Amino acid sequence: MRFSRYMQEWLYGNDGYYANYRDIGKGGDFYTAVSSSQFFGGSIANRLINVIDEGFLPKDTAIVEIGAHKGYMLADIVQFIYTLRPELLETLSFYIIEPHSQNILEQKRYFRESFGDAVVLKHFDSFKELKLESAFVVANEIFDAFACEVVKDGQMLYVEDGEPYFGEIDREIKEIAKKYHIFRGEIGVGYRDFAEDMSRAIERFEFVTFDYGDLFKRDDFSLRIYHKHHTYPFFALTKFVTDESEKPKDVTLQELYKRSDITYDVNFSYLQDSFKSAGVETHLYKTQLAMLVEFGIIELLDMLKKHVNEEVYLNELNRAKVLIDPTFMGERFKGIVFRKK
Repeated sequence: MRFSRYMQEWLYGNDGYYANYRDIGKGGDFYTAVSSSQFFGGSIANRLINVIDEGFLPKDTAIVEIGAHKGYMLADIVQFIYTLRPELLETLSFYIIEPHSQNILEQKRYFRESFGDAVVLKHFDSFKELKLESAFVVANEIFDAFACEVVKDGQMLYVEDGEPYFGEIDREIKEIAKKYHIFRGEIGVGYRDFAEDMSRAIERFEFVTFDYGDLFKRDDFSLRIYHKHHTYPFFALTKFVTDESEKPKDVTLQELYKRSDITYDVNFSYLQDSFKSAGVETHLYKTQLAMLVEFGIIELLDMLKKHVNEEVYLNELNRAKVLIDPTFMGERFKGIVFRKK
């Protein structure tokens, strides 16, 4: 089978990695910006307020999160809106796009524990169920979880009986690889369909999302597996490993299949063009460090400093540093803002 189908089954099949509820953070396989600091969601809330003040979105717009996991980020956004502009909670509406029933239960439970009946949270399986006049859409690390094809020197990757091999390349994948100069690497599948679904569902929106990757693809594979905070390069677990000393001795590819996260770097040039083809423009593209600074994370931390003791402030500051420190998430992750007018 094509690698994209293999990856889709790995992550989203009946017994796939994301088909059942998974913990993220210290007890899971990896960390995200959301699990690192509440000021990630706080900065996005501040951005929303500025977008409303600027007049691009109305005060009664919808906030839509995609891939919310437990709902921590949306809950942080709600909490910071309450702190910064509480009257907006009377006009805003809150939605989560979530296909997995276990995640929906966790999100409802967390919101109920956090806000009681003060915030009404609505769920939808996909954008195809939505029809909105305006929305502020947010996501964190979703495009790296789209299935991908893997190309190498004019061929693409297949998997049969758990064994990967390179074979004849699909014409469309070949054209994409040529256009974006991807001679060795990954090509995300489904970006354009996703962008078109969002564009059809919402008349006017701003979409803020963060992921790891870059505008231009380096000529190498980024495909990797996260398991219990260990990172395994995919090809180090296969017959294509170039140095046997790099092959893990404690685990095999078959053992990690569906029991761990598999991901790759996002090609932001291809992502931008996918949205452009759906009539959606790129409004901002920056490193996560630069984007969160523009969204006001420094000002929010300064506000905190004035209202809490030094121990609480330093604790939150250290957690927030993970988001913007260039040696951690600050440069490796990128933020992108799309707009449909």
